[in-house]
Amino acid sequence: MAKYNSEDVLLNAPAEAVFSKLSNLENLRSDKIPADKREMFNNITITPDAITVPGGPVGALTFRVKEKVEPSLIRLVGEGSPVPLSLAMHISADTEITSKAKVVIDIDIPAMLKPMVGGHIQKMADQFGQVLRAIPFA
Repeated sequence: MAKYNSEDVLLNAPAEAVFSKLSNLENLRSDKIPADKREMFNNITITPDAITVPGGPVGALTFRVKEKVEPSLIRLVGEGSPVPLSLAMHISADTEITSKAKVVIDIDIPAMLKPMVGGHIQKMADQFGQVLRAIPFA
């Protein structure tokens, strides 16, 4: 499995509040995001337990909630993906009023395909990290 990590993102909310908001993926809908950050959501479809993102040549990818560990982890698994794929949001306390989050994408891709798709997957991890930064948790 190859791992692609976003940078640690500092969030202005305690870990429990972040977990609570992210536990229902509909809280990521664009109408709940500040207007200046909505562009990131133009092509994303969201339900309470799944996110569907454009996947380029492989088609759209759906990530469905598979595991929740309050308040530190929300793991989604890819459906309809040609290879096993998961996306995990790791949440940790930073201070009493802030937390850190990181997005980790695990994907089982053959070594010869990694140079062709690795950059796209890293970009997806980075974009999910930026999405977390844009969410108003208060």
